[in-house]
Amino acid sequence: MVKAKYLFSLIILFLFSHAVVGQVLNIERLRLEKDTATFFKSKITAGMNIYNRSSAASEPVNLFGYNVDVNTLYYPGKHAFMGLAKFDYLKVNNEDFLNFGFVHFRVNYFRKKTINFENFVQYSYDNFRGLHPRLLGGGGIRWNMFKSKSLSLVIGVGALYEYENWTHPETNQTIEIALVKSSNYISFRWTANENVDINFVGYYQTGYDSDISAFRNRTNASLILNTKIAKRISFANSFDISYEHKPIVPIIKTIYTFKTGLSIDL
Repeated sequence: MVKAKYLFSLIILFLFSHAVVGQVLNIERLRLEKDTATFFKSKITAGMNIYNRSSAASEPVNLFGYNVDVNTLYYPGKHAFMGLAKFDYLKVNNEDFLNFGFVHFRVNYFRKKTINFENFVQYSYDNFRGLHPRLLGGGGIRWNMFKSKSLSLVIGVGALYEYENWTHPETNQTIEIALVKSSNYISFRWTANENVDINFVGYYQTGYDSDISAFRNRTNASLILNTKIAKRISFANSFDISYEHKPIVPIIKTIYTFKTGLSIDL
């Protein structure tokens, strides 16, 4: 009974999941995917799943889940304004399998210049991993090192202040931590030809924690490969990986997600 229930739950989770990876919110990847807007662009996606399904009356499976995505970009001229939000929740019977969300605001000043600047604030939570909430704010410098129709390379260097509240998975002890961190990234995009497009984004964040007399490091990388194999058929592949050097509570240090899909234009 237990095995059947959890097997079904894992299948549902696989079909329902939305690639939540680590604690580094990959804004630069979203920027690559959405930076075609010339003035204003907003997209809101919402969904809900509620049903019960089981093989026998003694093995009920009740599912409730919802997801909401909000992406808003505003490019009035020299500057860019971004508002992003995402909420995912999944409950099977009486157990929460996924409870994640964030709200993120960012301003990019003089975005078309070789050297430009940005500020950001964020609220997020990941109850499944014991994080609620995470609050941060900061800023940095973006260097458009190279940019053309087929190739671009951007390097970002900045700093942030981060507050986190964690719950220990075994003792339920609450642990609070606040750090000043260096936050850096590199973004690379190459359109090899009209059929192949490659995007890579890598993040590195680090901050010194005096309580353990050591640095806490986070890294995150995303690789996206879009391949057109026919006039109306394309492959979209993405791989995301995140590594937490010294987690605040005992959680899995490395998390990864691989997605592949086939797109057909009718």
